[in-house]
Amino acid sequence: MTPHNEAGRGDYAATVLLPGDPQRAEWMAETFLEAPRCVNRRRQALGFTGLFRGKPVSIQSTGIGVSSFLIYAHELLDFHGVRTLIRTGTCGALTAAVKLRSLVISQAVRGESAESGQVFGLYGADAGPDPELVSQALARAAEIGIEHQAGLTICSDIFYHPKGRDRFAEAQAQGALAVDMETSALYRIAAHFGARALSMLTVVDNVVTGEQTDYSERQALFTDMARLALDVAIES
Repeated sequence: MTPHNEAGRGDYAATVLLPGDPQRAEWMAETFLEAPRCVNRRRQALGFTGLFRGKPVSIQSTGIGVSSFLIYAHELLDFHGVRTLIRTGTCGALTAAVKLRSLVISQAVRGESAESGQVFGLYGADAGPDPELVSQALARAAEIGIEHQAGLTICSDIFYHPKGRDRFAEAQAQGALAVDMETSALYRIAAHFGARALSMLTVVDNVVTGEQTDYSERQALFTDMARLALDVAIES
């Protein structure tokens, strides 16, 4: 076990899905995994391991933002020997063309700014997703009819920003589809450990249109993302 995770060696599968919200992790495990068992409850950062179509998969919540995310990702990669991380998170769309409740697959990512909490030299330069995981996700999403787009996303560790939506002008000019808080950290730390990573994000609000989903519907919103992530996980 580690200071933040009570799971022992061998309690996690080689592939782990990473939702931020522990309630989402629990819902995903109970809804999709066969014989799920809880392997971590420390700090209520719930983690589960079970089977999906007969293959072992784990789900571990990571909290909000880079600082929390990196603790769990680092320990999974370093202590538990995990080799593939798939983020199953939320995002805000930065263009009206990205519809509420659809899926964004991050093919490239950058930190929003030097003040965003995302520009950190510890894990090296900007990194991206594993190309094979991207290909698998795109092919499977098309096959099962999940509404999705793939492209550039941006990251910021600042949720309530004094500049409001104006802060996104540069990213929008560069064609960024959406913003989240953890994808940049995911790709960098995976590259540091020589692991594979992919970030797929459900759109829960749209900066341009002002639309928002209600928190009460959010678990149901994640069905497509969870199915897709698990399909990719068992093929990885």
